Amino acid sequence: MAHIIVVGNEKGGAGKSTVSMHVASALARLGHKVAALDLDLRQRSLGRYVENRADFIRESGVDLPQIRLHALPEIDPATLNPGENVYDHRLSAAIAGLEGDNDFILIDCPGSHTRLSQVAHSLADTLITPLNDSFIDFDLLAHTDPSGEKILGPSVYSEMVWNARQLRAQAGLKPIDWVVIRNRVGTQRMVNKEKMERAVQMLSKRIGFRIAPGFSERVIFRELFPRGLTLLDLKDIGVRQLNISNIAARQELRDMMKALNLPGVDVNF
Repeated sequence: MAHIIVVGNEKGGAGKSTVSMHVASALARLGHKVAALDLDLRQRSLGRYVENRADFIRESGVDLPQIRLHALPEIDPATLNPGENVYDHRLSAAIAGLEGDNDFILIDCPGSHTRLSQVAHSLADTLITPLNDSFIDFDLLAHTDPSGEKILGPSVYSEMVWNARQLRAQAGLKPIDWVVIRNRVGTQRMVNKEKMERAVQMLSKRIGFRIAPGFSERVIFRELFPRGLTLLDLKDIGVRQLNISNIAARQELRDMMKALNLPGVDVNF
């Protein structure tokens, strides 16, 4: 059975597609069979990223690990029973068709609350939530007092994850390993950064997630997307001498993959 990785966050701009592409690409490079689903049926950021990669490989002739992106199968609404949701069946059919032939299925969710996203969270063995290093984004997980020092209660997204955990428990499935990735963390020591760190640590104990390092804000990520490339592809396309920023970014990816602690994955790049 494939291990299902869901990348979810109900706020846009947190780097979900960048994280999704790098995790999928890293797993493929390490020899694992990976299938990907993009549930953002409108923007399709991951879908366009994967398509850009296929175009680059075809035009350049460079041999790179390819990410296999799959569309949700169509379901005839007439075949559904009263009260059944067509999106539930489309996602279930996609998973059923992929889990026997892949080591991992990676699902990139939209930056909004949708029925597809809700169902996907209940299927997650590993849930990755990228979080920008600001209290605007922290509000996705929990509400705080004006000082940012006291947590007042969980957010709607945290409650959705809680409901997904309950559904898995009722079905006798293993618990979701929820990993919050702190993205775009500043390099300087600032008061806001320290407050965020304390708040995330406090909340992790309260609602039960692990914390993993993410990516710093770097120009390289904006340059990689149009060609469908990742940090691990740079040497393959002829970049022999990585600059300090690129080396640091690769180390961030290595640290993130190790922190995810995915089953059967030996991070050796």
